[in-house]
Amino acid sequence: MTTNILEMRNITKTFPGVKALQEVTLDVARGEVHAICGENGAGKSTLMKVLSGVYPFGTYEGDIVFENETMEFRDISDSEAVGVVIIHQELALSPYLSIAENIFLNNEIKGSFGLIDWNKTNIEASKLLARVGLRENPTTKVRDLGVGKQQLVEIAKALSKRVKLLILDEPTAALNDEDSDHLLDLILSLKGQNITSIIISHKLNEIKKIADTVTVIRDGKAIETIPKVDVTEDRIIKDMVGRDLEHRYPDHTPHIGEEILRVENWTAYHPQDPNRVMVDNVNLNVKRGEIVGIAGLMGAGRTEFAMSLFGRSYGTKISGQVFKNGKEIKTRTVSEAIDNGLAYATEDRKYYGLNLIEDIKRNISMASLKKLERGGLVDDNEEYKVADGYRKSMNIKAPSVLAKVGKLSGGNQQKVVLSKWIYSDPDVLILDEPTRGIDVGAKYEIYTIINRLAAEGKGVIVISSELPELIGICDRIYAIAEGRITGEVPIAEATPETLIKYMTMEKERI
Repeated sequence: MTTNILEMRNITKTFPGVKALQEVTLDVARGEVHAICGENGAGKSTLMKVLSGVYPFGTYEGDIVFENETMEFRDISDSEAVGVVIIHQELALSPYLSIAENIFLNNEIKGSFGLIDWNKTNIEASKLLARVGLRENPTTKVRDLGVGKQQLVEIAKALSKRVKLLILDEPTAALNDEDSDHLLDLILSLKGQNITSIIISHKLNEIKKIADTVTVIRDGKAIETIPKVDVTEDRIIKDMVGRDLEHRYPDHTPHIGEEILRVENWTAYHPQDPNRVMVDNVNLNVKRGEIVGIAGLMGAGRTEFAMSLFGRSYGTKISGQVFKNGKEIKTRTVSEAIDNGLAYATEDRKYYGLNLIEDIKRNISMASLKKLERGGLVDDNEEYKVADGYRKSMNIKAPSVLAKVGKLSGGNQQKVVLSKWIYSDPDVLILDEPTRGIDVGAKYEIYTIINRLAAEGKGVIVISSELPELIGICDRIYAIAEGRITGEVPIAEATPETLIKYMTMEKERI
């Protein structure tokens, strides 16, 4: 019989007015990869914060048994002392310190007279980097690493603490496919070293790849624990949302009209390297009521195209023409792009799309304050009324529009971003990774909103790294490789294989 390394019994956690966890029980076998799934706000991260001591003993009800001993963690240092280490979705690294300094922060290797032994620190850091497959000098500053490599530094840091149970909260949310695959392979290799992992993820294909067991949490309750042999995406989704999703994507009957947007010979160069072409002579068009997808690998130029088109937010030496309803328009600034009926919902909603310390009301109105101006001042009552209308129509789950956006789930934050741009009354919306980092139930709601926008006669461009998503919601798909349009595929002919062929097409073959 497999021995459990962890047993959480009847865990209940209450915040003012909200029961976040209700008698949750979780058993994790030693040496397994145990996935926890659930919609945003289901209680997944709260449960892991209870386990790791972020929410200390006494602030919750129930028992934590680790290696057959009942634990009463007062803080993270208590849990780490016995080998329970959590890596949060927002990485806890100092960008201005070296890799080695980050790995051994608050766990320094001391030499003579109690001083840090830097030579030994760097040697031990190199050994840990080798274990996670990161070929970097340990003296390299963390700010000089990509997000994927920073994740590996976090895992190396956990290994330095003699981790027995590693908790990873959405570890691949911000990673490209290559970095994600490397991280998943690393988790499997840690399993071979008898390190147990708990992984929280929305990516069901990743869960199927690496998880031995899956526990689904919904509305603060553990719904079901499923062994690997019985795991299917449909079963997980049903448990997560409480119903069958017979169709992953809502029905969409297009009513396509005349051409609304045409881009000709669009070219943009890298802002720091004016000799490097990032967007190379792109030509595309969108019709009224049409949802047009843009597929491409990481670095293919999809976002660079969108941002350079929308107010020249990216790039230098930008050239080309933009036509709306057959007439040439200018989009030299963001204001000019908005005035000409364009909107761009960025792929990085937290950094570029929202003011996280502001409320829903102000975030929705910020791109259209002129519409609320009365005698040179913003009409607060009208602003509230408008925002509350979107809160209801977009099903933004918040008590009021005065709630801070930073406190919302990813899906609700994305609805605020969409509300902001819909209020600007655009004719064409460019949606860059509109469902990244949000759960399957919220995705369905976003798809429904996209359908509604198309039904209103707007042109919608969707950039996505998920090919099934593009095939599921679009009427036509362009593929981009190395900054160039390499294919245009009607939805009836769109398959992952066809799109990947175009997405990997090199310039010599074009």
